[in-house]
Amino acid sequence: MKFHVLTLFPEIPRAFFESSIMAKAVSRGIIDYNLVNIRDFALDRHKTCDDKPYGGVLGAKVPGMLMLAEPLSRALESVGVMAKDQSSRVSTGRRVIYVSPSGRPLDQNLVTELSGETELVFVCGRYEGIDQRIIDLYVDDEISIGDYVMSSGELAATVIIDAVYRLIDGVISSESLEDESFSGGLLEYPQYTRPEIFRDLKVPQVLLSGHHEKIRRWRLRKRVEKTLSVRPDLLTKLRASCSLTGELDKIIKELENGNGTDPHD
Repeated sequence: MKFHVLTLFPEIPRAFFESSIMAKAVSRGIIDYNLVNIRDFALDRHKTCDDKPYGGVLGAKVPGMLMLAEPLSRALESVGVMAKDQSSRVSTGRRVIYVSPSGRPLDQNLVTELSGETELVFVCGRYEGIDQRIIDLYVDDEISIGDYVMSSGELAATVIIDAVYRLIDGVISSESLEDESFSGGLLEYPQYTRPEIFRDLKVPQVLLSGHHEKIRRWRLRKRVEKTLSVRPDLLTKLRASCSLTGELDKIIKELENGNGTDPHD
């Protein structure tokens, strides 16, 4: 997969692509990336990429600055993204994502969908955002990483990229991706490593037993406990989708009723 990141501050995503597991994936040719400095496509001597928004009333100025359409359009077209046909509204280029607090919420289903693409183009906003005409003409998806506002579109884009690239074949072993948070609609179970006792807190005995079935049941129960405590909305979604197995439904009902204590705790 290849990631194109259009940004005013390429040094921010560059650190991510040159570190840790991502750096290994890049060196092995599994991941490729292209950092595009939007300022390179500004034509004036000051490399201007923003201006005041329209919409002032009775002489009052609209606060903040907005990223200009012209440099952004040239930057997008430099990576092979063409403007949509305004009559059909169908994009003919790569999948273009604008990270925005007013976009579609990011979740694991969307991450999985994006991981199936061959190239993703991220437009990183700054200030008050970008000219709407860029969104209308070039953007396929507006995506939000949460109900809050950040000053850096680069950080939000990096969050999405990190969630996506780890699902690409060869980046992380398939075993490591099993039973993670949100797989199967549940949060992840607690995990432990050495030492066996830390500040009088012991590793649950079942994890030392070597009994695979008991460990599986313990982990499933702990996933339900955590989800019920922190994200009960996920259980509501599971029920609405009719995705509950008999075992899972039984555990949920026991925990909701406050009984069925796990003997392995």
